[in-house]
Amino acid sequence: MKTAIDAWATQGEPFFFVTDFMGERIEAYPLHALESSNISFDFSNKSTSPLRYTLEKSPLNFASYSAKIERIQEHIRAGDTYVLNFTQPTPIRVDASLREIYTQANAPFKLYYQDKFVCFSPEPFITIEGNTITTYPMKGTIDATLPQALQTILDDPKEMAEHVMIIDLLRNDLAMVAHDVRVEQFRYAQTIQAGDKNLIQISSKISATLPQEWKSNLDTILRRLLPAGSISGAPKKSTTHLIQTIEEYERGFYSGIMGYFDGERLTTAVMIRFIESTPDGLVYKSGGGITLESDAAKEYQEMLDKVYIP
Repeated sequence: MKTAIDAWATQGEPFFFVTDFMGERIEAYPLHALESSNISFDFSNKSTSPLRYTLEKSPLNFASYSAKIERIQEHIRAGDTYVLNFTQPTPIRVDASLREIYTQANAPFKLYYQDKFVCFSPEPFITIEGNTITTYPMKGTIDATLPQALQTILDDPKEMAEHVMIIDLLRNDLAMVAHDVRVEQFRYAQTIQAGDKNLIQISSKISATLPQEWKSNLDTILRRLLPAGSISGAPKKSTTHLIQTIEEYERGFYSGIMGYFDGERLTTAVMIRFIESTPDGLVYKSGGGITLESDAAKEYQEMLDKVYIP
């Protein structure tokens, strides 16, 4: 059955959409309806004056976190997963509204959504231009101030193994909807501002060729690619089941996808760096990939490093 996304794409009607983590819930809006829906997005990567704020974090204690890492690694040893992107919610207090955070944050992909959540993501998901589909898995993070930080992360066998597994997963994902899959760039570095720190993150670029009629099947293409491999793990089916069991909270829209179709070109991003408003206050959701070689203390610190407003 054709959906609004298929119809709008075929007609060249600009629209915006968000999905939940699993891709089971997709909310789409024609561009002209965004303002009345209390939704704002900015994919232009424009810099703004830095927001002055105080951010207080109340994370899960390390003992509880470490116990969950051990459970994940038990499943890895059992062959149930090879790499699992493990996330947790961190209650925060910040002296700014979600709208103020959206306005002032510096990020390539920003979204303010009905005062329910704000996202300022550094990670693209897929772009489609012409009939070329491209994805940019981001996997591997290190504090840029550490001695020889870039070489350290590039030489780390755990980071290499994790990145290669995600590339293989996304190559397979693209092959479900396209042909001529190719890795165009392998493990390139980007530096992003993370609060009072700079982080180096490692990405790759993978492309493929879609059928000419992709616009009339865009909804199906999106659902087949979700959840995003970089924010779930491999193999995807068993790993997403483990995520829902071990994380013990609902991701909701966090780590889903936000996207903009301008009439011809589709641009999407993974909804990481995410603050959600809950009845108990603001919650920041963050995490990272876990393999058999993961060190719980380092992973815990990475989770906390990712709780920031750029």
